[in-house]
Amino acid sequence: MVEREKFDHIEEMLRIIEGGGNYAFANMAELCLVPDMVIPLNFKVLDFDKYKGTTCPKNHLKMYCRKMGAYMKDEKLLMHFFQENLTRATVTWYTNLEPSRVCFWKDLMVALIRQYQYNSNMALDRMLLQNMCKRDNESFKEYA
Repeated sequence: MVEREKFDHIEEMLRIIEGGGNYAFANMAELCLVPDMVIPLNFKVLDFDKYKGTTCPKNHLKMYCRKMGAYMKDEKLLMHFFQENLTRATVTWYTNLEPSRVCFWKDLMVALIRQYQYNSNMALDRMLLQNMCKRDNESFKEYA
């Protein structure tokens, strides 16, 4: 009797370790925000400035769109690789987005702006002001 209980216990532990086929993420398509995404053969993942959620989301979206300008017609590509320019809490926010509510690139932009809108109207801080520099194509008056 004791040996049978030990054997049952070992079997139960193996089922727990192996998961018994009941994985929380059994369907890989459910993990993706854009499940039917096709990456072009010549596509190279770009190097992005990571968004931490502490600056204006509109400015970050502008920079992302400028960098991804060659792919602006491919909404699925824009949405899929948006995760590459996120870090810290913004990654968690992105992974928790409900795919049924984010069907288009515009939906993703609106969701980001809503989530981090409190950063939109912030005054420039000292660090940002110190790091600003005059661009070659702008006059001193425009810079000031």
